[in-house]
Amino acid sequence: MGNSFEVVGGLELHGEITPQGAKNEALQIICATLLTGDKVVIKNIPDIRDVNKLIELLQHLGVHVEQTGVLKGEFTFEAKNINIDYLDTSEFKKQASALRGSIMIVGPLLARFGKARIPKPGGDKIGRRRLDTHFIGFQSLGAEFDYNDKDSFYNVKAKKLKGCYMLLDEASVTGTANIVMAAVLAEGQTTIYNAACEPYIQQLCNMLNRMGAKISGIGSNLLKIEGVGSLKGTTHKLLPDMIEIGSFIGLAAMTKSEITIKDVSYENLGVIPGVFERMGIKMERRGDDLFLPRQEHYEIETFIDGSILTVADAIWPGFTPDLLSVILVTATQANGTVLIHQKMFESRLFFVDKLIDMGAQIILCDPHRATVIGLNRKFPLRAIQMTSPDIRAGVALLIAAMSAKGKSVIHNIEQIDRGYQRIDERLNALGASITRV
Repeated sequence: MGNSFEVVGGLELHGEITPQGAKNEALQIICATLLTGDKVVIKNIPDIRDVNKLIELLQHLGVHVEQTGVLKGEFTFEAKNINIDYLDTSEFKKQASALRGSIMIVGPLLARFGKARIPKPGGDKIGRRRLDTHFIGFQSLGAEFDYNDKDSFYNVKAKKLKGCYMLLDEASVTGTANIVMAAVLAEGQTTIYNAACEPYIQQLCNMLNRMGAKISGIGSNLLKIEGVGSLKGTTHKLLPDMIEIGSFIGLAAMTKSEITIKDVSYENLGVIPGVFERMGIKMERRGDDLFLPRQEHYEIETFIDGSILTVADAIWPGFTPDLLSVILVTATQANGTVLIHQKMFESRLFFVDKLIDMGAQIILCDPHRATVIGLNRKFPLRAIQMTSPDIRAGVALLIAAMSAKGKSVIHNIEQIDRGYQRIDERLNALGASITRV
């Protein structure tokens, strides 16, 4: 993999692009294959670093993994012969600490084998991301928890998990997924209130039910789970990645492109299309595709009373924090002003200095808020050299570079590769000019 992208900006794109399978759903669903010894087939798995590393980790644990449909990202997982002692090796520590998603092996392993452990996680530099929700949940189900500061491992064990009522301290998506996967094999009934209810969680619960779990309340923040003795195999297809879909919408507007985004699973996009429409971006739903016409100008709406539009992230069904950086970048060329309020993470807005270097008019109010004054394309962004600080900012900077005049260089693109499958090839097919160096 190259370390940088050279991007020639100012090109208009044309054509169709199909979003990859959802990264965040893939991480949960792949961990769920640990709950049964039967074969589980998963389709539409994106070929990206975070996902491939998790699959590798499962293989080391003894899961038999076969790629059964190369074009469709189809894999078969069979977790019949798990070597639980692998968790005690230095190799496991190295593999698991390099990957945030590895936390979600804990719930299934705890439920099926009575113990699990995980090193302190790595991943994005976007401020604190606590794991308390996960472990408090496991403790509520009767697990013993201990943190060993000598080797930086979180350990949990339980002879038998027992269902209970719990109110999560935050509606964490990975936390909810982890606790649900533990609870499906616990004795008795578990009730989880303030559960995350993202489409990814709905997908996971529906898949577990097809495997024989008894989960009700799917799609709400109150989940009820009747524990069962064991689960069987199933087939599951991942949703398209809504973050990628949102990124393509912003990209089309910024570059004055006419693009059709294929197979978007529209009913699972929630408020995403509406938020981009408030930014003045026109789109048309055609079946399950989104058509984005070429737009010379787009104007940010105000609130009904004329006050400045605020776009803030919120837990589902609110607007996902992963797309705020795309909204922010898109606003720089719009006509109008918007306040971006990033509530969930402390350092997600720290990439705006790069946009200011490119000529954008942005006031960073504090670590959580930025006001963007759209210049209605009067001054195109300038091409610069920049470094991507996290996976979502990386794509926002890529979009900025594609709309800028001249040739930009983006370093540290491993961050982009972690979440977006061959993004350079796919955008070049529409007429972009992105070179790996």
